[in-house]
Amino acid sequence: MALQVQSLARVFAYNGTELPCPGNNLSVDEVRDIYSATFPELTNATVEGPEDKGDKLLYKFVKTAGAKG
Repeated sequence: MALQVQSLARVFAYNGTELPCPGNNLSVDEVRDIYSATFPELTNATVEGPEDKGDKLLYKFVKTAGAKG
């Protein structure tokens, strides 16, 4: 009986939307930096996860609350 190794795809979520991983060679922080061009509020966001969702690993971008002024 042969043992199979299966890699899990990384998926990122923000505000209820799943975002595909732009590259497995990128760190989670680098992915956040890439998506911060589209979602500027991600610049200061934290990352939760990964959470095993069957055939994928889910990372969540969570906005940090801040005060203006």
